[in-house]
Amino acid sequence: MSLELSTSVKYWLNFFHPVLMWALLVFSIYAAYLGLQVQRTRNAQGEEKKELIKGKYNVRHYQIGSILLALMVTGAIGGMAVTYINNGKLFVGPHLLAGLGMTGLIAFSAALSPYMQKGANWARATHILINFTLLGLFAWQAVTGVQIVQRILTQA
Repeated sequence: MSLELSTSVKYWLNFFHPVLMWALLVFSIYAAYLGLQVQRTRNAQGEEKKELIKGKYNVRHYQIGSILLALMVTGAIGGMAVTYINNGKLFVGPHLLAGLGMTGLIAFSAALSPYMQKGANWARATHILINFTLLGLFAWQAVTGVQIVQRILTQA
């Protein structure tokens, strides 16, 4: 028994991945802001540190990062699934390959958390480097994704 989706459902599925990814790009920028506040809190002293601690930036950054990890991996798999459902194949190109790379990078970045919690500065520096690389790739992915969506819209 096979499940066949209607043409209308297949068409609208094309837009779930791009909308999710654009939301996650904005969410990622917010996570970067929180991460910078965590670093600022770590380096502050005295009254300034007490004030920054009240913001609970470390907790919020960790929570947002966990949500980003889950949704980015799910979104990447979903984007590939929709492409396969609609075309019977994946289009191996820069958008797909960079997206797979981003999925690996976010997993690697999250895996550094236990080391950072134990104070490993090498893990913190690596985490920051990976995440800024990820943010750059994400911005580029947004541009190439818009090009793909424009192609889908012109074919409709």
